[in-house]
Amino acid sequence: MGGNATLSHSPSTNSFYKNSPAGQITDSPGIGGPLPRISSTHSFRAPFLSPTSRPTSSLWSPPAYPTQFTSPSNFDPSSPALPLEASKAKPPLPSTRLHVPLQKSEKPWLAKREPRACTSYFLTLLFIIIGIGAAGYICFVGVKSVHLLSPSQLCIVLDEQFTSGSLDSSTWSQDVSLGGFGNGEFEMTTSSSDNLYLNNDQLYIYPTLTTDTVSNVLDGGNYTLSGCTDQGNNSACTVVSNAQLGAVINPVMSARINTQGKVNITYGKVEFRAKLPRGDWLWPAVWMLPETNAYGAWPLSGEIDILEARGNGPAYPAQGTNFVRSTLNYGPLPTVFNRIYGWYSVKRASFDKGFHTYAMEWDDQFMRFYTDSRLHAMLDVQTTGKKGGFWERAGFPETAQNGTGKVVVNNPYAGQGKSAPFNQAFYLIINLSAGGTSGWFPDNVGGKPWIDASLTAMRDFALAQDTWSATWPSNPDDRAFRIDYVKMWQKC
Repeated sequence: MGGNATLSHSPSTNSFYKNSPAGQITDSPGIGGPLPRISSTHSFRAPFLSPTSRPTSSLWSPPAYPTQFTSPSNFDPSSPALPLEASKAKPPLPSTRLHVPLQKSEKPWLAKREPRACTSYFLTLLFIIIGIGAAGYICFVGVKSVHLLSPSQLCIVLDEQFTSGSLDSSTWSQDVSLGGFGNGEFEMTTSSSDNLYLNNDQLYIYPTLTTDTVSNVLDGGNYTLSGCTDQGNNSACTVVSNAQLGAVINPVMSARINTQGKVNITYGKVEFRAKLPRGDWLWPAVWMLPETNAYGAWPLSGEIDILEARGNGPAYPAQGTNFVRSTLNYGPLPTVFNRIYGWYSVKRASFDKGFHTYAMEWDDQFMRFYTDSRLHAMLDVQTTGKKGGFWERAGFPETAQNGTGKVVVNNPYAGQGKSAPFNQAFYLIINLSAGGTSGWFPDNVGGKPWIDASLTAMRDFALAQDTWSATWPSNPDDRAFRIDYVKMWQKC
């Protein structure tokens, strides 16, 4: 080096580009000149260069981009960033705003209304008035069509508060039997104070296991029910367990009471407050049967089920403790009868958690069953109208199979009014059953351990005792069917 030689300066941003491989292709064939640098993967900003290589201003500004170019020769670095093309710019639309408000003389439609405008106004007003009147009429007719029994129409015949310490024998009788009461029930009803007693001014019907007091329930036992009230039926008072024959002593003990021959009503009202029991295959019920069977034996004279329920939990598929039901049963033959039923259910709760009020209102024109309020109706049946009668409502066939032969189905209620057979005196029954073969617990549902049609249904139920008894609470307050009060009114 000579004496005038100096050290080379650090390359600037521009010299870096020129000396890069990209800068060497400016003379490549097909390129008319130096390529414009539209974008780059790398950017060397001034603050990141060596101090001697920084430009005079340390502030970085973005490069200017041309709006359009067809070749490197038309690139103009001084053009503004992203200008709009003059050929594509659109002039603004003219304003629709009025410069001055219109005068009244410039609104001729205000000087005289069109005839149709007045007509449409009054027609609209007329239809509004008609709509309000029609809605009021519909509401009035709806309210008037609801049949009610006013307090002035009712005379009380029973006011049972269960405060005396024992059942009043002038009002109540006990059914003591192990015959199943026509439903093939698996309990025996006893006169024992273990199964029926008064506590806290309430009636307790408390189910117990027969194995707690009786041995040889499954085989080799011979049991006679003390105080049996069904003396006309020897099998309802004595039972022998035999494994080979499939016979078993009823595996559950419970209780049943009634007001037959003591208190009954023909039209009126029944009301009671109760807490349902909890436990698989328990069957609490408050219901009514005719005092004299005016039309013949069941089902001719009818049956009124005010309340029925199942002790299985809410998860039970065939309506557990979160459902309560009401049913009317009647018909000309045991094999030909009609059921009118309904239910009321609750969500996130169940009727074994507390007390609820259940009621039936009954007249020759209607029968209403409800829970806590008339709005919570389980069943509401009216007998007015052309087809309001119970016989017409059922639609019974002209002929039916009765035993081994076919018989003509006659109307036993002809000429007795549309409310027949529910136009006679009925008495009250309160009981707590367990299981049964009547279909109240459907087969193959919820782990049911027996089949209704089986000849060994009760024995199959007894063999599964360890399973279902485990669901029965040990606390009597939760296992028992508890009645707080019962009231009955006769229509005066």
